[in-house]
Amino acid sequence: MNSLFSSKRGMTMIEVIIALFLVGVGVLALITLQPTAWRLSGKSDYLGRASGILAGQLQTLEAQIINPNNGLPVGGSSPVNVSGQGTLTAQGDAAFTVATDIKDITQPGKNPTYRVNVVVTWPGSPPGGIRESMIVTRQQSFAQ
Repeated sequence: MNSLFSSKRGMTMIEVIIALFLVGVGVLALITLQPTAWRLSGKSDYLGRASGILAGQLQTLEAQIINPNNGLPVGGSSPVNVSGQGTLTAQGDAAFTVATDIKDITQPGKNPTYRVNVVVTWPGSPPGGIRESMIVTRQQSFAQ
């Protein structure tokens, strides 16, 4: 009875075929996930670049507005690329559009206060792109 369970013959051809079939199914499953992984990787790359542009634009506008000696920046829409070359020439450059809106929300008798809205969009971005707003008050201590 013990000889039935302790066979030393090795794997049979059926076991090898079943093992190859299972490995093939696993490889095919991984291959079908590859396009989705590439697409999500591209989306996250664009989102990361856009969030960097958004943060930089907000920081620049805050620095310009906070000093009362500077004129108020003009809002509007402008094209931007990640490489900063001005035109899209290098392979891998991505075109983004930055729209800024600056509204005066000053209350009577208070320091001049502005609401800064920034929207960054790119080809294939979700509707409305990504957006952020900030309230900036002019500071007399920054006048020097």
